[in-house]
Amino acid sequence: MFEDSTFESGSRIKTKSGRWMLVTGGVNAGILILLILIPLIYPEALPTALMATVLTAPPPPPPPPPPPPPPEIHVVHVQSEMMNNQLTAPTKIPHNIQMVSEKEAPPSNFGVAGMDGMGGSSNGVMGSMFGSGNAPKVQAAPPKKVNISAGVSQGLLLQKTSPTYPPIAKAARVSGTVVLQATISKTGTIQNLKVVSGPAMLQQAALDAVRQWRYRPYLLNNEPVEVDTTVNVVFTLGG
Repeated sequence: MFEDSTFESGSRIKTKSGRWMLVTGGVNAGILILLILIPLIYPEALPTALMATVLTAPPPPPPPPPPPPPPEIHVVHVQSEMMNNQLTAPTKIPHNIQMVSEKEAPPSNFGVAGMDGMGGSSNGVMGSMFGSGNAPKVQAAPPKKVNISAGVSQGLLLQKTSPTYPPIAKAARVSGTVVLQATISKTGTIQNLKVVSGPAMLQQAALDAVRQWRYRPYLLNNEPVEVDTTVNVVFTLGG
């Protein structure tokens, strides 16, 4: 009896609770549907202030100011008073005439600066141009130093001292040609002597010998000048 009553009461409780849940769920669903449909059917029911803040877009920024207008350029047309390479009379006379003082142009002299008798008369200018005047002759100054070849300097040689063969180079069987660069002075002596190429064991002996050489002065326009040249000193084991 107790068991039957327990099972019957349990089924009743389950039936009542199920019905109650269905009713509650239906009411909640109806309320939710009404909340969704009311704003769609009656939009004026929504709060105006909230809709203005949510739906209203902010105003666009003001446009940038326009760029300043470009400066006006006044073009002045200057009419030339030359027509067919000839001066024409002006169309109007200005009220104020300014006097322009020009400096006196220097006399135009032909020839070399510093020559006498070139200016002041046309005869002197024409004479200097065609060689029939009394203008002095201008001679170019000889150069201070010229370059000559080794063959030319060999023809000017007056005194030649033979180099001493270094014993260490002879023992090492070293031979060859030492090329030297030298300056022959106006008196024929050797200056600024230096080695260009050659065996190292033979260079000092070549320098000592060539320093004692003497040359005949090289003449240019009958004037002695300094010359730069090369000197070849040959060392042979048989000599």
